Amino acid sequence: MASVVLSEAEKLYIVHGVQEDLRVDGRGCEDYRCAEVETDVVSNTSGSARAKLGHTDILVGVKAEMGTPKLEKPDEGYLEFFVDCSANATPEFEGRGGEELGTEIANTLYRIFSSESCVDLKSLCINPREHCWVLYVDVLLLECGGNLFDAISIAVKAALFNTRIPKVRVLEDEEGSKEIELSDDPYDCIRLNVDEVPCVVTLSKIGYRHVVDATLQEEACSLASLLISVTSKGALTCMKKVGKGSLDPESIFEMMETGKRVGKSLHTSLQKILDEEESLGTTRQKVGFLG
Repeated sequence: MASVVLSEAEKLYIVHGVQEDLRVDGRGCEDYRCAEVETDVVSNTSGSARAKLGHTDILVGVKAEMGTPKLEKPDEGYLEFFVDCSANATPEFEGRGGEELGTEIANTLYRIFSSESCVDLKSLCINPREHCWVLYVDVLLLECGGNLFDAISIAVKAALFNTRIPKVRVLEDEEGSKEIELSDDPYDCIRLNVDEVPCVVTLSKIGYRHVVDATLQEEACSLASLLISVTSKGALTCMKKVGKGSLDPESIFEMMETGKRVGKSLHTSLQKILDEEESLGTTRQKVGFLG
């Protein structure tokens, strides 16, 4: 993961500021940086989104392809995650430098989406035991400015909201063999219900307090962080501790409550942006990478 080197005086300045609920950039401990979200930015995908959180820049593309259902779940489709850490994000990712982080993020996403209520996977089934839709979710890290997991979860949710899967019909001939017919109409598609898709809230312990949406400088002052995936209703679905430091039970409970509260408002803000963009239809101005 991208990191910065700070002097002891700089670390002390950040820690003392957090204790007073005043961070270096003027935010409070529970405030996010300004986030920018744009959907439908990659033309050759079923759905895509770009999310910017401060200096963290994430691009997500979703490709829907036909596959065979898994043996243990014959009447469901499934999601596959791949994370690419671009060397443009930080020189540390050159060569195979970003592989370990990419695998860690992908495994975290698998864990978050393992909940059955997260996405209706049964709607991705075309023909039980034979055909289903497989959603390949490709995450590209363009820039690392701290708080990667939160930015990625926002971009993934926005991309799934934007995903359009063609409607199909299963035709059976006289001999009993089945044939799949795809709809030619681009507007004749199914959309995923992302209401239950969780967002990740990362809480970093700095001194005696915890902050959300930590910058790279704040991450350098934190020894332990708690990743919490929260639904729009404030339900906690998954939790993971990262970092070398330890967290006492009281701190964990406080962080969980903060995560639920912050997560609910994050979902509300994100859904508002997505609905506004959707209402504009084809008239909306695309910013893409020129913004």
